Amino acid sequence: MSDWAPKRFWKETATTATDSGFGILLDGRPVRTPAKAMLDVPSKALADRIAAEFDAQDGAINPMSMPFTRTANSAIDKVMVQHADVADMLAEYGDSDLLCYRADAPDELVARQAEHWDPLLDWAAQNLNAPLEPRIGVIHRPQDPRSLANLRSRVHEMSAFELAAFHDLVSLSGSLVIGFAVKRGERPVQDLWAISRLDEIWQEEQWGADEEAREMAEIKKAAFFHADAFMRLINEQSTP
Repeated sequence: MSDWAPKRFWKETATTATDSGFGILLDGRPVRTPAKAMLDVPSKALADRIAAEFDAQDGAINPMSMPFTRTANSAIDKVMVQHADVADMLAEYGDSDLLCYRADAPDELVARQAEHWDPLLDWAAQNLNAPLEPRIGVIHRPQDPRSLANLRSRVHEMSAFELAAFHDLVSLSGSLVIGFAVKRGERPVQDLWAISRLDEIWQEEQWGADEEAREMAEIKKAAFFHADAFMRLINEQSTP
């Protein structure tokens, strides 16, 4: 029984406008989430991508080959029903943001962190109204409550679909600021991913790469890039 998997039972895949956005049809029947909610998404672009994942299935259905479907299901079944809790959890990253915790040595690493992280903190101060102060070392020191409140408010403004993508952008990078920078297109996503891994890249340069760590980093990178793509599709403008 452990080898059993559902098989493709439909011939035609399509999308359709709904009262709450866009849905996916299999032989004219609407797709539902694992929790039996309607799989309705905010944009036709995202619905088209999910429909393409269903259409690509051949024989046994492989959920791992359907990342956009899985993220949409999570947005509806998990995030939508506990929106405030998810938003609060992500907002907490602002008080311990990766970009704020700096090395005191060696000088080259200190300079590299300042070169790549300071501009993003400046951007957050100007564009998110959330100045955050760098700290030397790893001991937690609280940030300005006003900055944290502004960040929290912006996180709570996101839709469940945006939060589902934002969750991975923040948790994988360790930075609320980087999550916002990706969401707003402040820099190319590949640059922001590299900035989030500055310390790991430094370690690799000094001691060489660990193959297992590198494989895990590639998995995380793929998830980070997927979250960015999901966010773009959510906000791609279209009309029913």
